[in-house]
Amino acid sequence: MNQTPSSFLSYAFRPFFLCNGLFAVGIMSLWVLQLHGFSVFGMGSSDPLWHAHEMLFGFVMAAIAGFSLTAVSTWTGRPPVQGAVLAVLLGAWLLGRGAMLWVTKLPPGLSLTLDLLFPVGLALAFGREIIAGGNRRNLPLVAIMLLLAMLNLGYHLGAADQSAETQALALYLALHTVLLLVAVIAGRIVPSFTANWLRARANTQLPRTGRLLEPLVIGATIATGVAASVAADPAITGVLALAAGILHGLRLAQWRGLATTREPLLFALHVAYSWFPLGYALLALSAVTPWLPATAAVHALGMGVIGSMILAVTTRVALGHTGRPLQAAKLTVIAYCVFTLAVLARVIGPLTSGAYMSWIDMAATGWIASFALFLWVYWPMLTQPKKPG
Repeated sequence: MNQTPSSFLSYAFRPFFLCNGLFAVGIMSLWVLQLHGFSVFGMGSSDPLWHAHEMLFGFVMAAIAGFSLTAVSTWTGRPPVQGAVLAVLLGAWLLGRGAMLWVTKLPPGLSLTLDLLFPVGLALAFGREIIAGGNRRNLPLVAIMLLLAMLNLGYHLGAADQSAETQALALYLALHTVLLLVAVIAGRIVPSFTANWLRARANTQLPRTGRLLEPLVIGATIATGVAASVAADPAITGVLALAAGILHGLRLAQWRGLATTREPLLFALHVAYSWFPLGYALLALSAVTPWLPATAAVHALGMGVIGSMILAVTTRVALGHTGRPLQAAKLTVIAYCVFTLAVLARVIGPLTSGAYMSWIDMAATGWIASFALFLWVYWPMLTQPKKPG
């Protein structure tokens, strides 16, 4: 590649979005092989908790790092996190992923230490930028990152004590913490990006945000996450999840998503957010009806909301920050469509009888294909210098 390290490490989105795409393809391929009884050099595990951990603390955390450390320079007016600091953070993420790939071979204390380096380092680096820039508005995001680091610690302590219940609790809380983070960030960028696009087309009907609705959405997201994680009374969880779904649906309805169907980069953000009301509706049903497995709701929220939003945000951010027009390539649009079909397959799978693994294979194939397309389109722009002008 005609690329210098200083350019590649000039912004966090470059190394983290690229490594995240590679990790998404590799970890899902490894997981499917494990499910079918194949072991690759002793890597990975067929334990669903291991799979969930790597999705949350490997895949999701890399995306959080790429986005947050890139955006924080805009929020604070400070220079971007780059160079040696960025290289250290990337190295910590890679060490953590290596430790978890061979977690069954390493002493628990070593895998814990190596895997905690990145979330703790990310929270400290992000917090330093927020505090140095006097950007108090974003201090809650620092708290969320520190909470994720603590939940990762909880997962490893559960593993050391051979307590699957402790591990599962840490993972469920981490899932809902990430959903909270997505709700906060999406509430800022989706209506803002949509309004800018509509204004450029002389459209005066712009997205709206309600002063009363916003805190209700965040409060319902937190309450539902806690209730679902600690296995509260099913009726309470069902009511809270239904309320959260309705509130997220009302929020999305104000953002004028249908007006953006001609702009895939924008419409993909609205589609990703639509999994919030759908996922919480499924969570409400699974809490009160025995015929709907909870895993359908979990994947609607995890793969649907978080996975779709990561794909939508990374494709847009990479274009804007590398000096390219905000226009989705045809292969990017195909990736959006394939990923949505993959989410549907993963949600439908638990409802079928006898063909469950086939649905998982379809969902995994769609996931792998989507991120392979992402890599094909975005590898050059993530590894080459920014376009002039």
